[in-house]
Amino acid sequence: MQNNVLILDFGSQYTQLIARRVRELNIFCEIKPYNKVPQDLTAYKAVILSGSPFSVRAEDAPHPDLSGIKGKKPLLGVCYGAQYLAHFHGGSVEKSNTREYGRANLSFVEANSPFFDKITPGSQVWMSHADTIKTLPTQSELLASTHDVANAAFKFKDEDTYGIQFHPEVYHSTDGKQLLENFLVHIAGVAQTWTPDAFVESTVADLQQKIGNDKVILGLSGGVDSTVAAVLLHKAIGKHLHCIFVNNGLLRKNEFEDVLQQYEGMGLNVKGVDASARFLNALAGESDPETKRKIIGRVFIEVFDDEAHKVEDAKWLAQGTIYPDVIESVSGTGGPSATIKSHHNVGGLPDFMKLKVVEPLKMLFKDEVRRVGKSMDVGEERLGRHPFPGPGLAIRILGDITPEKVAILQEVDHIFIQGLRDWGLYDQVWQAGAMLLPVNSVGVMGDERTYEKCVALRAVESTDGMTADWVNLPYAFLQKTSNEIINKVPGVNRVVYDISSKPPATIEWE
Repeated sequence: MQNNVLILDFGSQYTQLIARRVRELNIFCEIKPYNKVPQDLTAYKAVILSGSPFSVRAEDAPHPDLSGIKGKKPLLGVCYGAQYLAHFHGGSVEKSNTREYGRANLSFVEANSPFFDKITPGSQVWMSHADTIKTLPTQSELLASTHDVANAAFKFKDEDTYGIQFHPEVYHSTDGKQLLENFLVHIAGVAQTWTPDAFVESTVADLQQKIGNDKVILGLSGGVDSTVAAVLLHKAIGKHLHCIFVNNGLLRKNEFEDVLQQYEGMGLNVKGVDASARFLNALAGESDPETKRKIIGRVFIEVFDDEAHKVEDAKWLAQGTIYPDVIESVSGTGGPSATIKSHHNVGGLPDFMKLKVVEPLKMLFKDEVRRVGKSMDVGEERLGRHPFPGPGLAIRILGDITPEKVAILQEVDHIFIQGLRDWGLYDQVWQAGAMLLPVNSVGVMGDERTYEKCVALRAVESTDGMTADWVNLPYAFLQKTSNEIINKVPGVNRVVYDISSKPPATIEWE
């Protein structure tokens, strides 16, 4: 692909949003850490420098080698990226008297600049920085200002190198998408050819070349990611794909049987493996969330190793890993941003596993996976399914895992999810689930005192899981659901609703 955009990650919480906005323009982009600039840059038509929690004035500030980029390829520095371009090229960056954070409006825009084409004074932008650019770099010109930020945007003369102090990737920057389009399409000349159909065509060709006639084992979960990965691989290698759906004992109520039945009509070669006892035994007595994830990941791989020996000459293990999994697990593919939590399907295989890994969706966000699935005629019932964590209910049971706790949470979750469907709310929610809390609370039932479990219900709206807002479900629905859970699920006497957004919280509790 010769129309890629390279995003260098300096650890900003917004780096992934830059990628999202670029993808929305039907342009493929990749995030790489600032200290691992690819040696071969021929595939990239433009480069974007992200923001950062660092100050360019600090001794330990990120300092990438841009010798192969600046002045040679269209370059856009965002926030820290702009300050970096100014600081190291004759300008000055100083600590701001007040932290410049939140909404601002452009008070001046260079009317003749193609960078600000269709963007006028008054356009709202989003600021998030503690330093400010006091003087522009040598051989540069001012392009935009706000009331408080004199040097909000600039350009190096005689080269397509730009710097902006604000964040166009954030929705609060109302013309942010237009600005990125101006830079990438009209200035850098990047073709807008990255569509679901184009992705399917190129990925199928790559898979055929990579895998050939080898046999592939794929772990199906019943979710969107693994389903689309399976259909994509089946399109590429057909009968050489062997799908395995593992019951880890932590699935939703009746999910193992229901999912196997649904896959029957999709033409996929699927085998169901009930390993629930193996997973639950391995998890016995363990309360730490990261350890639980790693145990599940280890047993998951062990089960696949067992199954691999039953498929003669299997050489590949396919996974439905998507881009947010990679980003959150390895900090922007190795960059400096903070690791949130590990994912069981990212991070490599143990030495004893002799299968190579193929992850056809690892560069896609969740909404992109759905669009790719739709282009391959995957049914809405599969594509519209809420995300469900790989470790299953293990990370929705806070504390140690027991079969009794799993049974309680399965019943609670079933009532909640079925209720969302019955009330016509399911498709308005991006992800929903219940958490079993490690606390008991006092209650009264039939004039008797109870001391039983508390559960928390969680429903969020999101596009790709990178950020999420809690859903304001109707009080009448929450009231009915709470009553039904308490009346029908022995061991639960209290229901609460989680109204935390991501950030600062995560979607799952563990």
